[in-house]
Order: sequence, then structure tokens, then C-alpha cells
Amino acid sequence: MSPQGSIARRLLRRVGPIAAALGLILTAPVVQSAAAAPSVTLYASPSGAGSTCSSSAPCSLSGAQQAVRAHLAAESSADVTVLLANGVYRLSNTWSLGPADSGTPGHPVVWRSAPGARPVISGASQVTGWTQRGTSGVWSAPVPTTSNSRQLYIDGQKVPIAQATPAGLGFRGSWTGTSTGYTISGDPAAMAWFGSLTASQVAGVEFGYPGGNGPWTESRCRVASFSAAAGTLRMSQPCWTNVTARASYSQASGGLPSMSPQTMPARIENAQALLGSGQWYLDGAGGTLYYRPSAGQQMSALDVELPRLETLVQGAGTLAAPIHDITFSGLQFSFATWNAPSTSSGFSDVQSNLRMTGANNQGMCTFSNPAGSCPWGSLTQPLANVSFTASRNITLTGNRFAGLGGAGLGVMYGATNTLVQGNEFTDIASTGILLGCTYDPLPTNPADAAGIKQNCTPNGASETAAIGTNEILTGTTVADNVIHHIGTDYSSASGITLLFSRNTTITRNNLYDLPYTGITAGVIQGHVNQASTPQNTTNINSSNTISNNILHDYLSVRSDGGAVYVEGHQAQYVYQADGTTIDPVQTLAKGLQVTGNIAYNGPTTNFTYYNDAGSEWINWQGNIAFRAGDKAHGGCSPTGHFWITGNYFSAGIQSYPCAQPVDTHASGNTTIPANPRPTDLPNALLRAAGTGSGSFTPVLSVPAKIFYVSPTANATEVLVAGEGFGPTTPVYIGTTPVANVTRLSSGFMIVPIPAGTSAGQISVTPQVPGSIRLNDDDSTIAYSGFSYAGGRSYGDYQNDVHYATANGSTASLTFTGTKVTVYGEQNTDQGNIGISIDGGPQQVVSTLPSDGVRHANVAVYTSGLLSSGRHTIVVTKLSGQYSTLDGFTV
Repeated sequence: MSPQGSIARRLLRRVGPIAAALGLILTAPVVQSAAAAPSVTLYASPSGAGSTCSSSAPCSLSGAQQAVRAHLAAESSADVTVLLANGVYRLSNTWSLGPADSGTPGHPVVWRSAPGARPVISGASQVTGWTQRGTSGVWSAPVPTTSNSRQLYIDGQKVPIAQATPAGLGFRGSWTGTSTGYTISGDPAAMAWFGSLTASQVAGVEFGYPGGNGPWTESRCRVASFSAAAGTLRMSQPCWTNVTARASYSQASGGLPSMSPQTMPARIENAQALLGSGQWYLDGAGGTLYYRPSAGQQMSALDVELPRLETLVQGAGTLAAPIHDITFSGLQFSFATWNAPSTSSGFSDVQSNLRMTGANNQGMCTFSNPAGSCPWGSLTQPLANVSFTASRNITLTGNRFAGLGGAGLGVMYGATNTLVQGNEFTDIASTGILLGCTYDPLPTNPADAAGIKQNCTPNGASETAAIGTNEILTGTTVADNVIHHIGTDYSSASGITLLFSRNTTITRNNLYDLPYTGITAGVIQGHVNQASTPQNTTNINSSNTISNNILHDYLSVRSDGGAVYVEGHQAQYVYQADGTTIDPVQTLAKGLQVTGNIAYNGPTTNFTYYNDAGSEWINWQGNIAFRAGDKAHGGCSPTGHFWITGNYFSAGIQSYPCAQPVDTHASGNTTIPANPRPTDLPNALLRAAGTGSGSFTPVLSVPAKIFYVSPTANATEVLVAGEGFGPTTPVYIGTTPVANVTRLSSGFMIVPIPAGTSAGQISVTPQVPGSIRLNDDDSTIAYSGFSYAGGRSYGDYQNDVHYATANGSTASLTFTGTKVTVYGEQNTDQGNIGISIDGGPQQVVSTLPSDGVRHANVAVYTSGLLSSGRHTIVVTKLSGQYSTLDGFTV
């Protein structure tokens, strides 16, 4: 190749992925060279057909795949690009890619959106033909009798399945737990309710147990049968045993607790008799989908999507013949389900959505009694709706993963050099990104090969290569992604779960609105390691990095987690010349580097940066934590070898309440206020964190939103933290635009303010002229039965709320205006509130979330237009454990 051709090729390799994400078509300069590879552009559309795949006669998605294979067979080094037109590509089967779909190094096959298009790869069917069933308010539509899904999406948003609380059904709670289920004969309401169901309907009912197996868990089990004569509910097995009778194990440094069989379910789900407003129920065998519209919804105007597929995209080769050199850019992957939790195994939650599906000692190896399977921690992990195994040089950039019933993306089993950059992960039932496999901490152990093939790849039966270091997940980069609103069904989900790997880099991501931990590394595998037993388990982890991420508003549902949570071995030991003494400098260099991360708003955090069971060889350097719970750094029963240097923490460090680590090294750390001002944090750290802080320019963005404002009293400028900040994001104080804003990154700004400005006046959208936001502590609000709570760090307006536990408690406001909005919280422990204006009839408003996740500072009610003058609004707690008031706008 000529020198000019070589330069052009290097240029395209450098900027090509960015251009693809931007929807641009880059063409190399025409260089006369006999070695120049042919360039082919194919076209696909949702209505495409045939094999021409031209712009005027596009193919279907499967037709385009066949055309790609034909071009590659003719010229393996061809530059093949497939442009997907706008629209929904409804898959009849999983989009499977293998070695035959692969490009070559420097010549990847590129699947990307056409300029201006946003193609959706969907695993759902659109449900039509709705009819109303009498006067019940319930509508129904026909669906195939093979339908089976745990999710339903309406207008792109997941809606809750039919459900209620035991109290809402009038159950007394006088149930007695047994080894097989419950005796409910002492609860007439429960006896009558279950007695009204058919046997098949009973077998579809699911019980939810938030916190049942530890505050970090949320297990679920199905009911197997009901006996009216015996007054008993038999629960599905092995789920019930795995939840209530887990095996114990020795030398434990982290528990896997059993739930008492006496525990009442917090939720009862999946029965037609439970249908409430905005809820659905699927009778698959009967071929009918039921939905009760929310107030104001018109069925004829709704786009109802019922998932059919569990796996949307599966790229899988073998270690002997990997899939390789494929790029996906500008696509949306949506509407898939994950049905395994509906089986007899249920969802016996252990941690971070890892669960038991077999014996009650699954994954406990020889440390349990009786002994479990090896390797230690070989629990069952969530299904990934998009997955890659035995792959090389796979790139995903500028894509959107939304409306998914399992984990968003899974990468494991010998995957090498995977780039996940500039994507959005949202509205996902389980984990956002899942890296690695629970069965391969030591793939070099021949005894583990069969389990690895069975559990870590769909192509294990075709594997001809011996399992060894070739199976290690290597060189994965997860950068500049936005991960939010995940764990919507399984609240123990982490934003990113990293199991076993080498040279993984997780950097410059924004993670928020998370029910549990932000990023977890090595979860479960270290649970029999600690300072006194450091080598009960080992793994292949080495040279992984978690850097410059912004993590906030995590642990919104579960507790006992952190922004970054680590367990187990994180380095391969390097020895000094004597061959027996560990070289600490070299070993730490191969350890886990946790640097430059910024964490805030973790209300129930016990350790923001968490060294848990058996964790060792971690470099905690240059991180920030504020408004982040009890301790900024520490953990329970770690092994040790931690360096904690140059951090900025508002809470204490080096807290190890369970057992002391072997050694730690802390120096140069700075204590900052819980609510830091601009001068309390180095701008360099703020500029370096979050999406787009490096050389990559994201093409996806989320709406700008503020999550934190530093104290305004006696301040001339404030630190503003949030999401979606760009170079031109406007800032307002009331209705007035603010000039001279210093925009540090996608998550931080410094905003000048005039004297007298309150935090509530600062926004990224202008306030409605004439409107006034009153905080819940305003003296004009009269309370009866409410208490004050401040510093919760859930994102409350001005960081405080009033709350009530007794039904009948009231909050009243007399105001002059023409409209009023009530702000509160939506959470699973809330219920209904009553709204009455000027003594009129009470309107009942639900404050339960549609997605099972806590949402703070929510407008739960807005009145219609009122006559000009004075009015009085009364808010009354009607049901639920709590009712929360966060103020009014009038």
C-alpha cells in the first residue's frame, strides 16, 4: 500500500467510530492501490425485502445479514456498512451473529443508523384489537397463546403488572410459615381470595420479599398450589427452600442469610383479580392481555408492546473461532423480557441480582454443609438481552438500551477488546451492564471447564478449544455511557457488575437513579476470604480500572451497598527476588485502580467506597464523596492491602467494623463539608469525570436536570451537580437567565448568584412567571400528624421533607392563586393520599411508583384552573406505611 493509502486508513480507523455514532458517512480519499479493500454500503428498512439491499430497494434485517455474509465470503477484508432506516425492526427470532458475520482487523462490519434515523431493534409484538369488558374499566386484547412476558410497555414506558399489598387486600397477616409454604387458615380474607382463583391462576401468583435475604436483596417466589381443606399455600420449589433455608458455611466473611418462613410477602402480584389502575395481566394460555387504563388514557391512542423474545442480539463464537470486528452504532435495543424468575426457581436473590436456582448450597463449594458446587460463588446470573461471548473487537457506540427485562448488555467468555462507549442504558429490569461470568474465576482449572462451557456461553457444546487463559474476559472498555433507571424489577441490581476479568477499564460513565450499588466488582466470590483466611478462593483478576465516573442517587431502594463496591482478590501477585515475598508496588500496579470517581447522594450508604468480604489490593486515589452516607470508605471483613490517598471525603474513612484488614495505607486525604461549595473541590477532578470528559464526544444526551446545589447563604456562586449539562445548557434563577456560568463537565457547573438566591430558584428551565415554590418547612403550611426529616439525600427539594405514618394525618395550605401543585415522593412504602380543595370532595391519588423505584420531589398532584383568589388545599394520608410531603407550587 502506498504511504498516502496508509495515512488515510489510519485516519479512518481513528475517527470512524465517532463518525458512525454521529450518523456520518466517511469516505477515504481515493488512492490507487492494488491492495485497497472494496467498500460496500447496504441498506435495510423495517419493510425491506429481497436481496438487492440498495437505497431504493432495501432489504430486511435478515436479508441484509445474508448480503453481508455474501460480500465477506467474496472479499473478507471488504469494508461493509449496513445503514438501517428509521422504524421498528420486529424480530421474529433472536438476531444471532457468528464468525461468518465478522469483519477483519481495521475493516469491521458496521451496522448503524442511517443519517437522522433511530432504528429500534424490538423483541415485542404490538398489541391491537382492544375491547372494553363491561363497565369494569378493564380492556382486553387477543394475543398468541404462546405469549409469556414479565413486562409490558405502553408508549415506550414499562407499566406495572397487576399487584397489591396484603393489607390492601384485607389480609390479616396471621400466616404461619412452614418448610413448604404457609398455613393461612387463620386469615379468612386470604382464604377467600385464594379460594376464588383457579388452580392455574394460583400457580401464577408471585410473592415479593424486599429485604428478605438481607437489606441488599429482593427475593421473589411463585405460589405452587392452594389447599382450601388444609388452609395452606404450597410455595414453588426450589425457590422457597433457597429463600428460607439456605445452607450455612464455614469461615464466612460475608453472610448469605435465610429469610424467616414466617415473613409475610410485601407484595402479591400477577393475578387478574389484582388489576388496578395502570396495571396489566397476561393470560397466556387463554390468549388474552388485560389492561386497566390510568385516568385520562385512551386505549385507541396507546402503543402497547408485549415482549416475545428474551434475547434480542446474541453474538457468539467459540474460543477456536471467535466472532470478531463488528460495530453497532446509533441503534436502539428494546422490548425483551426474561422469564426465568417466573419458573419454580423464582428469584432467590443473593446479591447484585445473582441468585440460587439449584440446591440451597449453590456456589458454596466445600465451605458449606453439605458441600456445594465449585467454583465458589457460582451463582446464576441474569440473562442479558444483548450479549457477546467468544468475541474480539466488538464495538457498541451511540446506542440506546431501553425497555429490557433482563440485563441490558452482557459480555463474557473469552471476549477480547470490547468497546462499549457513548451508549444510554435506561428502563432496564436488571443490571445495566454485566461483565464476566460467575463460573470462571479460575478458567485454568480443568475441573471447572464443563461448568464454564455450560453457563458462560451459548456455544459451549460446539467448543473444541481447551478452556484456559483464552477464556478470560480481557481488554473491555466501558466509557462515556449514561446508566440510569435500572433495576426496575429486581432492585438489587447494580449499574455495572464486573465479575472476573483482566485489563477492564470502566471510565467516565454517569450512573444515577439506581436502586442499589453503582459499580460492583468481584461480588460474592470473596465471601470466605478475609485477613485470617486470605486464600480460600483465588481468581484471575488483574489490572482493572474504575476511574472518573460520576455516581449519584444510588441505593434509592436497597441498602448495604455503595457507589463502588468490591469483594475478593483484585490482583495477581508479583514476588520479589526471593520468590516468596510479595512486591507491594508491582502487585498494587496489577490491582484494582479506583481513581478520580465522584459520588454523592447515597442516603443509606454505609461505605461509599466499599471494601467488602475478602477484597484486597485496591488503590483508592483521588476520589470524591459527599452527601454519601455514614462512611466514605471502609468495609466488612476485607483482606487488605489498600492505599487510600489524595481523596476528598465528607465522611470518615478506614472503618472496618467486622474484622481488621492485613494492612492499609492512608495519606493526603482532605475532609470536605457534606454540602461542599465550589472552593471545596478541585475543578480538575470535576472536569475529568463523567461522559465526554475525555476526547470522545457523546452523541446521545439526557435531559438536563439538577440534583445538587451547594449552600446559597452568603455565597456569590454555587456548585451545581446534575445530568445532561452541555456547553450551552442554560441556567436560570427564577425566570432570569444566568450569564458567566462555568460549565465544568456533563455533571458539574459553577453558577454565579445574586444575594438572596435560594437553591430552589436555580434551574435549567425557566420557572413559570408568577409561580412560587414553597418548601415543606414553609411556615404557611399547617401539619397534623406529620414529622420533619432533613438530610435524607434522596433528591428532596432543599434536602428535606415532612412525613406521616398514621392514616388521617393532614397538611393544609391556604394560598392566593389559580393553580396548586403538591410535591412528594413515590415509593413502594407509600400509598394513597386524599386531596381536597376548598372543602370539596376528596380526590384519591396514588403515590406508589409504576416501576417499583423511589422517586423524590415528584409532582404527585396538580389542580385544574381555579378561580382567582384565596383557596385552601388539604392533603390527607389514606394508606401505605408513609406519606411524604415535599412542598407546594402555587
